[in-house]
Amino acid sequence: MSRIGKNPIKLPEAVKYVENNNDVSVTGPKGTLVFKFHKDIKVNNENGLLSVSRKSDSKEDKALHGTSRQILNNMILGVSEGFEKELEIIGVGYQAKAQGSRLHLQLGYSHDIYFDVPDGIILVANRTEIKVQGMDKQLVGAVSAKIRSFRPPEPYKGKGIRYKGENVRSKQGKTVGAK
Repeated sequence: MSRIGKNPIKLPEAVKYVENNNDVSVTGPKGTLVFKFHKDIKVNNENGLLSVSRKSDSKEDKALHGTSRQILNNMILGVSEGFEKELEIIGVGYQAKAQGSRLHLQLGYSHDIYFDVPDGIILVANRTEIKVQGMDKQLVGAVSAKIRSFRPPEPYKGKGIRYKGENVRSKQGKTVGAK
């Protein structure tokens, strides 16, 4: 039995859970998320405790068991509290501005970068910090990674976009040896 998969999930009072065949819908104060589970995975609701079970002990079902439970848990956390990732911009002249549903980045290139924010994501930018917020954990992570990919931190001067608290190992530059 999967250690993660066998843990029950407590359903908060503000969250509604609806199951229709293998389609699971979770609604809370932040919105609604829908996910289609595999046909061999079953979700049981007993007095506000959700438990995920599998039909057999096949390799595929074992792999899906813990993953399905964690996806369901992230859906419940997302609609009740939401997720947030923080990015910081380091470099002279590097900056970010949120303009409606677009992010305007100046990252030392010959052109500015305009990033269109997908639905369900809220961006807050104040020059050197960007906050990515949303209820879908996967989407928040994907948008954060995409923004970081525009100028990843480089190891010599440490310039670029990094996650808040990310440790970037710095390398020693070339030295000119005396002959």
